[in-house]
Amino acid sequence: MARSLFLRGLALIYLIAFASLVPQIGGLIGSHGILPAHDYLETVRSEYGRSAYTLLPTLAWLSSSDAFLHGMVWSGIVLALLLLLRILPVPATIGLYLLYLSIDTIGQAFYSFQWDALLLETGFAAILVAPWGLRPSYRTPPSRIAVWVFRFLIFRLMLESGAVKLLSGDPAWRSLTALNYHYETQPLPTPAAWYAHHLPALFQTISVAGVFAAEIIVPFLFLTTRRLRIAAASITIGFQLLIALTGNYTFFNLLTILLCVFLFDVKTSQGSWSSWTLGVTLIGIGLLQLLTMFGIPRNLPEPIASLDFQAETFHVVNHYGLFAVMTTSRSEIVIEGSDDGQQWTAYEFKYKPGDAQRRLPWVAPYQPRLDWQMWFAALSGYRNNPWFSQLMLRLLQGSPEVASLLAGNPFPGKPPRFVRAVTYDYHFSDSATRRNTGAIWTRRYTGEYFPAVSLRQ
Repeated sequence: MARSLFLRGLALIYLIAFASLVPQIGGLIGSHGILPAHDYLETVRSEYGRSAYTLLPTLAWLSSSDAFLHGMVWSGIVLALLLLLRILPVPATIGLYLLYLSIDTIGQAFYSFQWDALLLETGFAAILVAPWGLRPSYRTPPSRIAVWVFRFLIFRLMLESGAVKLLSGDPAWRSLTALNYHYETQPLPTPAAWYAHHLPALFQTISVAGVFAAEIIVPFLFLTTRRLRIAAASITIGFQLLIALTGNYTFFNLLTILLCVFLFDVKTSQGSWSSWTLGVTLIGIGLLQLLTMFGIPRNLPEPIASLDFQAETFHVVNHYGLFAVMTTSRSEIVIEGSDDGQQWTAYEFKYKPGDAQRRLPWVAPYQPRLDWQMWFAALSGYRNNPWFSQLMLRLLQGSPEVASLLAGNPFPGKPPRFVRAVTYDYHFSDSATRRNTGAIWTRRYTGEYFPAVSLRQ
């Protein structure tokens, strides 16, 4: 049942990933979006010439029109349904990988999150377990090498996630205090995050120790005996469910849980020479990347370095590791518009913190990519986030595609004459404040993020 469960689960995750782009892709990378894909491709082509096609592997080189972008999204939805229904699984798996890679490549600041990379690596490796035929059985055993490709993938994913926390030298992780901050400062907290944040300090310390155990010790059990492997898989699934309970991490937790399928009892077949060649290559590159993470070796010979670069370009093997350095404060950007430069009205986002009274949302497995990127933008100035200036320009122009990414448009008749952005320091309210006022957050004005600007007349 492993092959059936995995392929159907992967189809559902691809379906979620593509469907979530239907209302977003125009505002993000469409012709009137924040970072138009057409402009990006033309810039890269003018700078790199023919080599641009290998540096940016995407079907959008054929066309980057809005219709083509939406066509790729809807094609992905159709192929995900075919895979789910067991129709032409090999062409569907290959097509899904190519389409998602194409969108990821041109997604710029709004793509290449770790779950995007993980979905692509998983989707490419899935070619090893997809059976040939029009409607082949999903019940036939996968090859032994394919099972080990996925076991080594989840091993690397978890181990690297833990290792980066220690290798970064971050004092919050090393002092076991990281979870004193995490629930409050993570990108999109769930309703449960408020309660988790107020748990006793001793519980938070023990929880951090549990994180290191789950990410550094447990992964080695993936490569051992049946009984230990199943125990480790159960711990990992429980760990991912706890993460999903307190944070909106799109389809990342679902995908990680899906990879655990191959840690349970799986009947296998011998497999073809081509599957063994591909499988051994993927494991070899993954092992190499894992070793280089620890500085072994320091320099790669040119042919191997080139192969490693191509593997990362096509996202068939990737580095992983979320929250290497814990964010210990929460700065939120509030964008405001005005018709006279005196009275300012805030733009509310759909999911990221804004109004202190608004309830925390359940968003996952959907990913509001602009809301997520606003969290990253608040970690540094707007000059380090060139896309932010483009967002402000689109608001001044009154782009309906960009406005649709927000919770509402406070200037529905015509765009404002001026826009600006300011920052606030946010903290979860205490129990008494929430009980008396209903406020989830308390906030304090901290200054200007983006100066007031207008279009030249």
